[in-house]
Amino acid sequence: MSDEPVVRMGETSAGVTRPSVSPIYQTTAFDVPDLEILQQLYAGQLTGDIYTRDSNPGMRALAQSIAGLEQTEAGAVFASGMGALGSIFLTLLSAGDHVLTAQSLYGKTLQLASRMQRFGISVSAFDVSSPAQLTAQLQPNTRFVLVETVANPLLEVADIPALVAAAGAVPLIVDSTFTTPELIRPCQLGAAAVIHSASKYLNGHGDVMLGVAAGSAQLMARLNETASIFGQNANPFECWLTQRGLRTLPLRMRQICSTAGRLAQFLTTHPAVLKVHHPSLPQHPSHALAERMYPQGTGGIVAIELQTGGRTGIETVNQFMHSVPQLPFSPTLADARTTLSHPALTSHRFLSPEVRSAAGISDALLQIALRATEVRSAAGISDALLRISVGLEPLDVLVQEFDAGLKTLLK
Repeated sequence: MSDEPVVRMGETSAGVTRPSVSPIYQTTAFDVPDLEILQQLYAGQLTGDIYTRDSNPGMRALAQSIAGLEQTEAGAVFASGMGALGSIFLTLLSAGDHVLTAQSLYGKTLQLASRMQRFGISVSAFDVSSPAQLTAQLQPNTRFVLVETVANPLLEVADIPALVAAAGAVPLIVDSTFTTPELIRPCQLGAAAVIHSASKYLNGHGDVMLGVAAGSAQLMARLNETASIFGQNANPFECWLTQRGLRTLPLRMRQICSTAGRLAQFLTTHPAVLKVHHPSLPQHPSHALAERMYPQGTGGIVAIELQTGGRTGIETVNQFMHSVPQLPFSPTLADARTTLSHPALTSHRFLSPEVRSAAGISDALLQIALRATEVRSAAGISDALLRISVGLEPLDVLVQEFDAGLKTLLK
C-alpha cells in the first residue's frame, strides 16, 4: 500500500454570507449522496443537478432571468441561438409535418428550415406584412409559425398580435434577437415562445456563443430534454457572462436605439447613400407599425444601400470599408462596438443572386448593427447592401466617421 496521501478536491462551506454575484459552477457533474436522492432528482421531486449537459445552477439561474425578463413561466438556455431554434424544430416537428415561416429571416434560419425537408417536413413562407397570407397558407399539419420581430436585414416589423390572431390555434414562435425584452415581450402578446441569440444584445459584449428561449414550463422542459439529447446545451461560464451582461441591458438598449435612429436620419441626407432601411424613417414600409409597437425604438440595426457610381456593389463596399478601418467589419452584431457586415457575402450568401435580388439584398447593401445580431432578409439583398450594427460610441463620432468614408465614394 502506498504511503502517499490521497488528495481530493477541497471544499468550502457557504457560511452565513452569500456571494453578490452568482458563482460559476465549472463542473462536469454533481455528487449525489445516495440512490434514493438520485431517483427523486430524476423525478423532479427535489431541486438539484446531476450532469451539466442536463442542468447546472448557472444555466438554471440564466433561464430564470430570461423568464423574468420575458414574463413567462420558464426559460431555457442553449449553446447558440441556432441551438435554441434547432431544439424547437427537433421538439415540435416530425416527418409529415409542415412549418410556416416568414419570407424574411436570418440566413441560417432559412438554411435550417430548408434542411428539415430532408426529414419529410414541408416548409412554406409568407409575407410577414400580410396576416391574411399567413392564414391562407396554414395546413392541417402545420405545427408552428416562425417569424422575427424585426426582420433580417431590411427591418420589416412583424405585427405580433395580428399574426397570433391569423395563426389561430397554431403556435407562433418569435425570434426577438434584434429587439430584446426591453423593447417587446412577444409572449405577452400571444406568442407561444420567444427565442434569442444571447450572443448579441442580451450579453452585449461580443464574448459568448449562447441562445435562450422562454415560454410555458412544459415547452421549456421539452426543449431542455431535446438540447441534452442532441448536445445543444449551454456551458456555465458563458451563462455567467450573459448574466453579467443583462445587468446593463436597459442602459445599452436605450443608448443604442437613440443613436441608431439619429444615425439613420443622417445617412438619408448623404449623397453617397442610395437608400436607408430603418423603421424610424417615415419612408420605411413598417414605419407606422414600428411607431405603435416600438415607442422606444427597434434596436440598433440600420441597413444602407450605397451609390455604386459605375462600380460593382462589391467594389463599392470594399472602398468604403478601406476608408474607415476604425469601423470594423464583423460577421456578428450587437457588441459594444459599432460594426459593419455585408449580408450578400455573410448571412445570405447561400442564396442565389436572383433570389437575393428578389429579396432586395444587393451587393451594395451595408448593414449597420448597433450592437445587434446579423441582419439579413429574404427581400432585397443586393451586393451594395451594407449592414451597420450601432454600438455605444457617441453619435457625433459615428457621423464623422461615416461621413468621411462615404465621401470617398463620391470622388
